[in-house]
Amino acid sequence: MRRLTVAGVRLEPQLREMLKEPAQSLRRGGLVAFPTETVYGLGANALDEEAVRRIFAAKERPRDNPLIVHIAHEEQLRDVIDEAQPLDADAVRLMRAFWPGPLTLLLPAGAALAPSVHPGQPLVGVRMPDHPVARALIAEAGVPIAAPSANRSGRPSPTTADDVEADLAGRIEWIVDGGACPVGVESTVLLLEPDSARILRPGGVTQEMIASVIDRPVLYAADAFDAAAAPVAPGMKYRHYAPNARVHVWWGDPAAIDEAMRAFLLEEVQDGEPMVPALIAPDDFVRRFGWALSEHRQAALPASAYAEELARHLYRLLRAFDRAGATDVLVHGVDPAHGLGAAVMNRLHKAASGRVRWVG
Repeated sequence: MRRLTVAGVRLEPQLREMLKEPAQSLRRGGLVAFPTETVYGLGANALDEEAVRRIFAAKERPRDNPLIVHIAHEEQLRDVIDEAQPLDADAVRLMRAFWPGPLTLLLPAGAALAPSVHPGQPLVGVRMPDHPVARALIAEAGVPIAAPSANRSGRPSPTTADDVEADLAGRIEWIVDGGACPVGVESTVLLLEPDSARILRPGGVTQEMIASVIDRPVLYAADAFDAAAAPVAPGMKYRHYAPNARVHVWWGDPAAIDEAMRAFLLEEVQDGEPMVPALIAPDDFVRRFGWALSEHRQAALPASAYAEELARHLYRLLRAFDRAGATDVLVHGVDPAHGLGAAVMNRLHKAASGRVRWVG
């Protein structure tokens, strides 16, 4: 496995020159991890079935879990979607408003795509990443790139090249190191239905942002998912984003959160074993209760922008606390009804395997 550092380079001509070798590897069926504004992706040529199958093997990912196709420019859509089916007018409006950016649209899949990209599904998720390295790599490769997150399946998604290397060293050809990802949670996945738009996975483009562009109602998918059905989008069926430690989340009334988390911190045993806790919370909370933890097992995020900072640093912190030997990670949650709160709480629900408590 080779690692190429391009962090800090922003000009497309310079990036494309630096990325010639990994782009060539992609064209030839190789796997290349690369940064996007959300998380690092593990890319393969979306038109090459053998290459796409290697993604599932490298990640140990269930074969019925669909992939998202990344494009560098709208012209690449002709290789990805079924052009015989006219695009929904609202899909075009959303592309104009949020591409490049963290919005994945489910569109009619074209025949040229590798079947494993959208196993058994007529739709495929497509997005244009808002990261100069990602777009330069895709443009230089000259093919659309299928790319889930560049981690072992079920683990917290990687937001740095070091995270990728920790999970996939020896399994892929290249890591392109473009620095830390600025958003930190995966893209919003949106399905346009006849009378509504349904968010299958909340992300960096919020419900409010989508509703400001289209006229149809914007709804969230039901929390319950039929485990016997094939998922139509990533992140819907399987355990995701989870560290080795148990994750516990509280949200609701701030005073009640403080009281509940303090009581939990004072416990010494969980599931019959000594507890080694770690804490992610607003800085004012940590100042009050951080005495219970060593410094390398507490993360104080700015209270004034807590949801945004939690989104940006969540996966990195979950991985760091695993390395620090934490058995339990306590997280001060956020209101899922506003802004990035939906995306953050979606990831926390999956990471916590249901250990999410509303208090008030």
